[in-house]
Amino acid sequence: MKQHSEKELKNIANTLRKHLIKMLEKAGSGHPGGSMSSVEIITALYFAVMKHDPENPCWEKRDRFILSKGHVCPILYAAMAESGYFPVSELMTLRKLGSRLQGHPHMCKLPGLETSSGSLGQGLSIAVGVAKGFKMDEKKNHVYCLMGDGELNEGQIWEAAMSASQFQLDNLTGIVDVNGLQIDGWTKDVKCLSPLKDKWESFGWYVIEVDGHNVKQIIDALNHAKHIHFKPTVLLCHTIKGKGVSFMEDQAGWHGKAPNEEQTKKALKELERAEV
Repeated sequence: MKQHSEKELKNIANTLRKHLIKMLEKAGSGHPGGSMSSVEIITALYFAVMKHDPENPCWEKRDRFILSKGHVCPILYAAMAESGYFPVSELMTLRKLGSRLQGHPHMCKLPGLETSSGSLGQGLSIAVGVAKGFKMDEKKNHVYCLMGDGELNEGQIWEAAMSASQFQLDNLTGIVDVNGLQIDGWTKDVKCLSPLKDKWESFGWYVIEVDGHNVKQIIDALNHAKHIHFKPTVLLCHTIKGKGVSFMEDQAGWHGKAPNEEQTKKALKELERAEV
């Protein structure tokens, strides 16, 4: 994997955000809020930490990425395209009839996807099963699972969390995009998650809290997780929903609404100014 400087990674993240805005405006539907808050997380994984090969998506030694909050797949598609899994031009087919880029990930349509997802709460269970399988086969592959904080309302998440701890899955890293918002509003009002760090620790996980928009912090934390033994690790990435576009930030209304042409132009201008 090519080694990128911190500046290059920041610019990659900015490029992914611009792809997101263009894709969603073209599609006329989609989920910008949680996609934008996950950008630096996905950038760290696909451009710095994970072992993967876009030219050989089925490479046996690759790490596995499970997108549990499947509705934010536009950011995953953008990263895959920039990584070389498919042409960047294909991003503009998002949610179109016959496109490989479905509104939720479809692993049978797009090489490089490890699972189909969309029904919230299921991804961590899948990741636990994959990680357990690697342990049984004595393989060194690492498994990463990205969840939303609102998704933690699902009981299956905590069943999986108990299993991961019970099986001492130190080859599993969970990542929570803690942006504080879900489709119905602030998570603290819908179903309060606090104290979140204490919850994960009580389930037997090693917990690392980071600024979810600081690529270096995320990379350092993900690499640190590889050296934790006999327990799974979870990163609590504190983020801003809609990060990067002023009128989208911290607005629950942008959970699942695509920008129109005028809003797209405004958003792209802000992102152009953000390049470093």
